[in-house]
Amino acid sequence: MIEPADADRAVRGVLAALSTGQPPQKADLATAVRATLRALAAAAPGHSVEVRVPPWGAVQAVAGPRHTRGTPRAVVETDPVTWLLLATGQLEVAAAVADGRLRASGERSDLASYLPVAGPWLDLP
Repeated sequence: MIEPADADRAVRGVLAALSTGQPPQKADLATAVRATLRALAAAAPGHSVEVRVPPWGAVQAVAGPRHTRGTPRAVVETDPVTWLLLATGQLEVAAAVADGRLRASGERSDLASYLPVAGPWLDLP
């Protein structure tokens, strides 16, 4: 279980590194991705969309038909940095889709109404 203070520290650490052009620390990136994915799953409970952020995590979210086997009907996938920018409100879903950083397919795969995800990181400038 990731403690809220650890999640907040990790998210802030990643965003601070990115703002200075530095690569984020792997441990911070992993913690931040996992925490924000869990926050998304809590805010949009369900099993109709699989949100993948390799290599750090995946969750099923959004109410609708339950996915149980094989390839899900709806998949959203992106890299860890793009996910954190989306999850913290630093990047809009439409922009990430337009430039190919976010791939979304299937019914209910538009996560714009669920992002950014709630957390102490939302008070960032």
